Amino acid sequence: MADDARVDIGQLTEDQQLALQQFTAVTDQDVKDAIPLLRRCQWNVHIAIARFFDGEPAEDPVAAAPSSNTPPPQDSRHQETLQNGFTNSPRSSTSSRRRIDPAPRIVPQLESQVTTQAPLLLTILFTPFNLLYSLLSRYFRFVGYLFPFVPRFWGRLTASNINTPASRRTTGGRRPLNPRDTAARFIRELEEAYGTNNLPFFENGYAQAFDLAKKDLKFLLVILVSPEHDETSSFIRETLLSREVIDFIRSPENNVILWAGNVQDSEAYQVSAALNCTKFPFAGLIVYTPQVSSSAMGVATRITGLMPPDQFVSKLRQAMQSHAEPLSRVRAQRAEQQASRNIRQAQDSAYERSLAQDRERARKKREEAERQAREEKEALARSLAQELQARNQEQWRRWRASSIPVEPGNDVKDVVRISLRLPDGERVVRKFRADADIEELYAFVECYDILQSESGIRRVETEKVDEPKGFQHEYKFQLVSPMPREAYELKAGGSIKERIGRSGNLIVERTDLEEDGESDDDE
Repeated sequence: MADDARVDIGQLTEDQQLALQQFTAVTDQDVKDAIPLLRRCQWNVHIAIARFFDGEPAEDPVAAAPSSNTPPPQDSRHQETLQNGFTNSPRSSTSSRRRIDPAPRIVPQLESQVTTQAPLLLTILFTPFNLLYSLLSRYFRFVGYLFPFVPRFWGRLTASNINTPASRRTTGGRRPLNPRDTAARFIRELEEAYGTNNLPFFENGYAQAFDLAKKDLKFLLVILVSPEHDETSSFIRETLLSREVIDFIRSPENNVILWAGNVQDSEAYQVSAALNCTKFPFAGLIVYTPQVSSSAMGVATRITGLMPPDQFVSKLRQAMQSHAEPLSRVRAQRAEQQASRNIRQAQDSAYERSLAQDRERARKKREEAERQAREEKEALARSLAQELQARNQEQWRRWRASSIPVEPGNDVKDVVRISLRLPDGERVVRKFRADADIEELYAFVECYDILQSESGIRRVETEKVDEPKGFQHEYKFQLVSPMPREAYELKAGGSIKERIGRSGNLIVERTDLEEDGESDDDE
């Protein structure tokens, strides 16, 4: 198997590498130990995982056997006593290297849950009988529906045979339960028979205790008792419930998981068969055995029959000491692997945080660029709108200036004389027709700078300017009479004479300055 341990992963096919990756991810086993087991399972991941949890050695027992030039092991059969149990003699070291029996993982199944599939030939042969049975069942149910007293009468006749299952008649009436309830029933019966105790029983099934001991590298102490044996009561009272044994099991330094069962229960009976138990009461110490396989659990010691508490504890302690060094190595290896895993997780977490920060910075940068582009686009749109507004405003003023009639002469009697003080302080006096609309007065003030310049008058007279389409002009000022103060608003309409009279002294007040002030305050 040395060649298997030194195999190059690159020589495996893609399917084999995928199977190896799945197997190591589930079992957390080394690659050098996983490849031989996968080869024996024809690279079937499901079979390999099942054999791994059943405690099959990773190496081939035939290939891992000692070569012919290796000296045969010495006979390790000797009587273990308190005198030689703690000595470091060659005999004891040889005994610690004796063959360890494997401890399989037992998953019980209730008899009521076991289903069998009949062969196809028998199914075909019994098909007519099944149809006949179905028809008769429906017929009798119909008769029972018509005559309700018939089922009750038939039930009284067959109550003694029907209501008592055969399994309960043969097992003393112990109803099969699931593993957790079975463990709770055993603890309750033990307390009812022997009083309250401080034993830390594992209140679940054997498979769960087996997995926990393998995961946490603890010792699994299995206690199996049979009420039919005479020594059971003495073993429980004098040995199991003794202060020395209880303190030893409860000590955190010993790392003991205690599981016990009654062989009259299905699970305990299957465990006793798997552990080759031939005498009761039985105590077996199961431990993880890395020296045998990277996935195997073995029986470190077996204790059968009645035994004093000090000798019982001595045997357990001696078996634990013989496996302390391999377990310490595995614990250190797992601690190193966990530390490496924590470092990788911390590195991955730091990388994820750095990546998240980079993504956040990129997102903010992208949003800032989009905001700047949007603001530039809006500013350009406002600039174009303002330019268009200015062009339309100038075109409208030239168009309106060309449509303002000239000042009436002295020969016109019905006129209105208006004195205007412009915002720059200049005073203008002009005559208007009495029937002219008030809007003509506003238009004169709006277009005054064009009308007063000679070039503007000539351009107005020579050019024909059209009114800008879709443009709604708005006067940014109002005409106000100082004393008494009265604003002649344009929306009120009417002629100049009707609104002002024969003459008037008006002030031009700008309204856009107030709007600019309000906008500044808002900003």
